[in-house]
Amino acid sequence: MSILSLPILDLSRLDGPDHAAFLAELRDAARRVGFFYIVGHGVPDTLEQALRQEARAFFALPEAEKLAVEMIHSPHFRGYTRAGREITRGAPDWREQFDIHSERETLPQPAGAPGWTRLQGPNQWPAAQPALRPALLAWQAALTQVAIRLLSAFAEALEQPRDAFEDITRDKPNQAMKIIRYPGRASGESDQGVGAHKDSGLLTLLIQDSIGGLQVQGEQGWIDASPIPGAFVVNIGELLELASNGYLKATVHRVVSPPAGSDRLSIAFFLGARLDAEVPLLDLPPELAAAATGPTSDPLNPLFRNVGENYMKGRLRSHPDVAERHHADLLVRAPA
Repeated sequence: MSILSLPILDLSRLDGPDHAAFLAELRDAARRVGFFYIVGHGVPDTLEQALRQEARAFFALPEAEKLAVEMIHSPHFRGYTRAGREITRGAPDWREQFDIHSERETLPQPAGAPGWTRLQGPNQWPAAQPALRPALLAWQAALTQVAIRLLSAFAEALEQPRDAFEDITRDKPNQAMKIIRYPGRASGESDQGVGAHKDSGLLTLLIQDSIGGLQVQGEQGWIDASPIPGAFVVNIGELLELASNGYLKATVHRVVSPPAGSDRLSIAFFLGARLDAEVPLLDLPPELAAAATGPTSDPLNPLFRNVGENYMKGRLRSHPDVAERHHADLLVRAPA
């Protein structure tokens, strides 16, 4: 059956008499399209509105204030990125954004330490906007709870123990967030807000404003993930595809730039596994294992079961300026 729109699932059903039916619908949505909407998630609207207000205020700051926390200053890939500075599939994305991760201490760097250990460290915060930090960290905490709840539901849907993913998310999951502004572009210019890609973590939860642009690749072409007030757009990341041996699908998606004279705001939360974790291969029941044909293989973007190695690979590719300044020793050089 051709999929023309994304399924809408009510997470509150997980705790009621519809528990089994919800799990079946969750498994089907993740298997067939890899994207769906979640309502009934319990995150207060007041928290979302405060976050949207601070996100808009950040992008309205003078350029000098934003550049003071530019990502180039952070070896941990945290901070502000100007439009055109992040690369997807070899082409620049036309969006400005501000990245944060979990607030954690920098790891020691003894000789021979794996390169991915450099990823952990503090965020940068704009001095001109002290309210941004509590708003983003409150949202990060709230969506971590929703995402962990969804992970437990996925474990059940795959007929695994509910805590099947606890070992790779316990204490220090990889929590990443972006507030993103997509400037409008005139016809004739590139419309790559974000190029076609898959997300590298476990789950992504996204909110958007009323301006559309997010598209999901389906068998019959691109499916619009139109904004729904109060709903999160959820998609499967490559780590879940890897853990389920390809039964769950990390789906290619993109963002098309809005037209000239407008802009688009979105806020993405990414839940990943601990940087020091190895992605397990779940022991699926026979009827599910028979449909698990292995994760998608891309010679230009191989998947590693070592989470930190996977994540560092993506950061080096997406932010070449940060890579050159702070991690030149990790870059693969072409022969002279």
